[in-house]
Amino acid sequence: MNRRIITALLLAVVLTVTAVLAGCGKGDSEKTKVRIGEVTRSLFYAPQYVAIEKGYFEEEGLVVELTTTPGGDKTMTALLSNVIDVALVGSETSIYVYQQGTDDPVINFAQLTQTDGTFLVAREADNAFDWNTLKGKTFLGQRKGGMPQMAGEFALKKHGIDPHADLELIQNVDFANIPAAFASGTGDYVQLFEPTASIFEKEGKGHVVASFGTESGNLPYTVFMAKQSYIKKNEKTVQAFTNAIHKAQLWVKDNSAEAIADVVLPYFENVDRDILISSIDRYKQQGSFASDPIIDEAEWNNLLDVITTAGELEKRTEHGELVDTSFAEKSIK
Repeated sequence: MNRRIITALLLAVVLTVTAVLAGCGKGDSEKTKVRIGEVTRSLFYAPQYVAIEKGYFEEEGLVVELTTTPGGDKTMTALLSNVIDVALVGSETSIYVYQQGTDDPVINFAQLTQTDGTFLVAREADNAFDWNTLKGKTFLGQRKGGMPQMAGEFALKKHGIDPHADLELIQNVDFANIPAAFASGTGDYVQLFEPTASIFEKEGKGHVVASFGTESGNLPYTVFMAKQSYIKKNEKTVQAFTNAIHKAQLWVKDNSAEAIADVVLPYFENVDRDILISSIDRYKQQGSFASDPIIDEAEWNNLLDVITTAGELEKRTEHGELVDTSFAEKSIK
């Protein structure tokens, strides 16, 4: 009798374990995989990492594969060649592709950041900074045609400074080498993202004197986009993806820089926690993280103004041609 009971119990355990494993396998197989290509690994994209770490994509039935594809050109090439499904990159890249002519345009469907993410860093602290101080100085800027450089030039012109006539503009240094170039003595001023700007301040290599994000205004700076054909074939997936991003945006909005830093820390293992906190706080204070995924027309028009001012746009591509706000609107509801 005892043997029968033991055998029955063992059989029950085996059946239970088998059922659990089968259920787990079924759950995984039912999730949809989405391959994301981010243009760079940046603290500026904190809400994306929050969406992953807090499990918001999984809640929406998605499994995401995140790859860093350095540079807008590489990211767009990966998207157009179907190496990735969704790109996190500046909206200007979708405009460039569209104006070259295509039967399958890249559509912007969810905004992540809504301002430029760079700061003007000087060698010395200047609590009474005046933009006219830049005149006659050497400015180490970003790559020509990229959003950081265009937003930077837009801000300079706003203050009556011609970047190509009133100062010595350097923009032929690779993105990854700009901090090292400034640290080694190149330039009087430099345009830097966080957390590099905060690291420079901590190490005494430079001091933030102004924000290009504040000066250039709201625009769809970094956006999730996909080919029109992908969106049409995978509307439920795109909606689920946008829902997850919006959940993360709300969480970032409602939580402190300290809490956000603790969540995204695994993506920036070589950065001190206090630097992460100060960087995130700086972005939160100036409203860089979008609180919802909607790319509105006013922001889009400001983007077109920035690109046009930089001389990189032959004609304006209107909001309705490359923006689909339906997924973002549903995610809010």
